[in-house]
Amino acid sequence: MTIDPVELTKKLVQCPSITPKDEGALDILQQALESLGFNCTRLLFEDTDTPNVDNLYARRGTGSPHFCYAGHTDVVPVGALEDWQFGPFDATVEGGVLYGRGTSDMKGGISAFVAAVSEIKNDHGSISLLITGDEEGPAINGTVKMLDWLKENGEIPDICLVGEPTNVTEIGDMAKIGRRGSLNGTLTIHGTQGHVAYPDLADNPIPRLVRILDKLISTDLDQGNEFFQPSNLEVVSIDVGNQATNVIPMDAAAKFNIRFNNEHTADELIKWIKDICDSDGGRHTLDIKVSGDAFLTEEGTLSELIRRSIYDVTGKNVELSTSGGTSDARFIKNYCPVAEFGLVNKTIHKVNECVDIDDLYLLKDIYIHMLNSYFAK
Repeated sequence: MTIDPVELTKKLVQCPSITPKDEGALDILQQALESLGFNCTRLLFEDTDTPNVDNLYARRGTGSPHFCYAGHTDVVPVGALEDWQFGPFDATVEGGVLYGRGTSDMKGGISAFVAAVSEIKNDHGSISLLITGDEEGPAINGTVKMLDWLKENGEIPDICLVGEPTNVTEIGDMAKIGRRGSLNGTLTIHGTQGHVAYPDLADNPIPRLVRILDKLISTDLDQGNEFFQPSNLEVVSIDVGNQATNVIPMDAAAKFNIRFNNEHTADELIKWIKDICDSDGGRHTLDIKVSGDAFLTEEGTLSELIRRSIYDVTGKNVELSTSGGTSDARFIKNYCPVAEFGLVNKTIHKVNECVDIDDLYLLKDIYIHMLNSYFAK
C-alpha cells in the first residue's frame, strides 16, 4: 500500500499533541508504519521533575546500511485562538494550503517520509524512525533517552536525517549540517539592602552586575568561520525586584544566552564567565545550563546524499547551513553522522501555521530519491 502525505498529515494535526501530551498522534503513526512492515516499539520515559513522555521507535529490516529518520510529533501551544483563520487542530485545506499547528513543524515532514517509505523497497539494509514527543519541551524524556535505549539494544543507525523544517522560502534552498551550541546563564549578585541616603550602611549589587554584564557583552567572542556565523551573547533579562525609589535592593539578577560556534566549547565559555564573575562579582550565585554543544557534520555520504537528491528532483543547489536554533540533532551527533532537511519554516510556531500541499509531495519525492540512492550503494 502507499500512503498519501497530505492525508497522514491531516490525521496527525488533528491530534492536539502539545508537549508533553500525545493525544493519539503516535498511535496513528504506529498504525501507518506497521502497515508498511515496520516493527514498532513504544518507549515511555519518566523523570521525577518533568512529565512522562511517550516516544516511538520503528524499524523495517535488520541489516546494514541503516538509515534513520528522526522527528517529533509534539507541537507548541497555539496562542490566541481568535487569531487563527481556521481551527489550529482542524487540519483545514484552503487554496492548496493545509492549515494547522504542526503542519510544518513537523508532522508534515514525518508524513512525507512515511509516504516515501511506502513507495520504495529496501531489499537490503534497514530504515528506522526515531520519533519523540518531547522536542518542543524539556527534551529530557525524549531523544536523549531513546538514543541510550538504541545503544543498549544494538540499534544505532549508520546515518540519521532529522526532518526539521530547514528551508527558508522554498523546498530545496537549505539543509542543516550543524548547529551552534546554546548556553543559558543566570547571574545573581548579592548585596545588602538599605536606605539610599545611607549607602555606607548598604551594599548595592546593581553596579557590580552592570560592570560584569558590560564585560560579557563587550567581548568579541569570535568572527565566525567558513561554516558558522559569529557567536553572540545576549542579555535577555535584568531584574532587581524593587518597586521603591529609596531602597537599595538586596539582590540583582540577570539572565543571558550564548549561541556559540565550534570555535568554543561549553567548558571554555563557562570558565570565562566564572573568571569574570569572580573578579568583580563579590558575593554572587551563578547558574549555567548548556542545552547543546556546537557541532558540524563533515561533508561526506550524508551531505552528498542530500545535495544530490535535492538537485536531481528540484534542480536547486542547496545551501548547507548551520544557522538557526537547536534541534535534537545535537544529541544524535554523538552516535552517527546527522543532518537536517524538511519543509519550509516560515510559519513554524506562528498563528496560522501552514504548509503548501505541493511541498508535501515534493518533499516526499526528495526523500524517495534519497532512500533509493542510499540503498543502491
